[in-house]
Amino acid sequence: MEKELKTIPVVGRFAPTPSGRLHLGNLMCALLAWLSAKAAGGRVLLRIEDLDAARCPFMGENTKYLLDDLDWMGLTFDGEVLWQSERSEIYHTYFEKLEQKGLIYPCYCSRAEVHATTAPHRSDGVPKYDRKCWYRHLAGDPPPVGKKPAYRVRVPDEVFGFTDRLQGAYSENLERDCSDFVVRRSDGIYAYQLAVVVDDALSGVTEIVRGNDLLDSTPRQMFLQKMFGFSHPVYCHIPLLTDAAGRRLSKREGDGCMERVRAAYPDPAPVIGALAAALGLIPSPESVRPVDLIPLFDWGKIPRDAVCLPEGF
Repeated sequence: MEKELKTIPVVGRFAPTPSGRLHLGNLMCALLAWLSAKAAGGRVLLRIEDLDAARCPFMGENTKYLLDDLDWMGLTFDGEVLWQSERSEIYHTYFEKLEQKGLIYPCYCSRAEVHATTAPHRSDGVPKYDRKCWYRHLAGDPPPVGKKPAYRVRVPDEVFGFTDRLQGAYSENLERDCSDFVVRRSDGIYAYQLAVVVDDALSGVTEIVRGNDLLDSTPRQMFLQKMFGFSHPVYCHIPLLTDAAGRRLSKREGDGCMERVRAAYPDPAPVIGALAAALGLIPSPESVRPVDLIPLFDWGKIPRDAVCLPEGF
């Protein structure tokens, strides 16, 4: 009798930042993350990425709207909501692990100074850090007076790559393509790259569905996963929702804002149906609930490139 193969249960997540009211692009991401996990018989978690208390006060107005919008859409999540603002001590533990490996150093360069360099740019448009403060750190130079440092992690001359479920093969040589990145800001707030790696691993997340604007973050996160001894989840970077002119939706501009959407559509079913049709899950817009789409879900139907905002939104 052949030994039965054990499969790892799928655990997905949706991890919004409550820096503004959600828009339909955010809801599309939430819907796909939810459907992917549920179609595999798995669980999907909700994490609120409220690291920056100044922009995202705990249970502030935007967060309350966020939770209400998800509930209105019929997207229910498993387990308790995880709040990044309550996890600084946990992030500090993993920050210290990097420190113990000799990978952390203080950086006194301002954002303006980094952007003013003539260094080559990363794929996200940010100049690659020239390691100015690493060399200063090695030389034992005294820190600038009255200036608090950020902390960077020194990356290796090593390629980190993966096969994205939707975008295909992607890789970066971290030293050449990215350079050292910030893991704790000068105000003491732990950076996105560190926090999400720790949270995903400790929550048991096995697949990550998010916008393809975060595709180039993945090699950095894989490096941190390796440093902490975490396994690598499966990634799926989805196309961004755009307007008819191809411009990505923006919270700042109020594109597809849920306030306006909910004022126009008291029932979420037509909204979900419009998103489902734009994603290729159903042939044309019709009123559906998230649960109706579970048996129809297939990553092979989802477009690789940008998805246009449904007409009327």
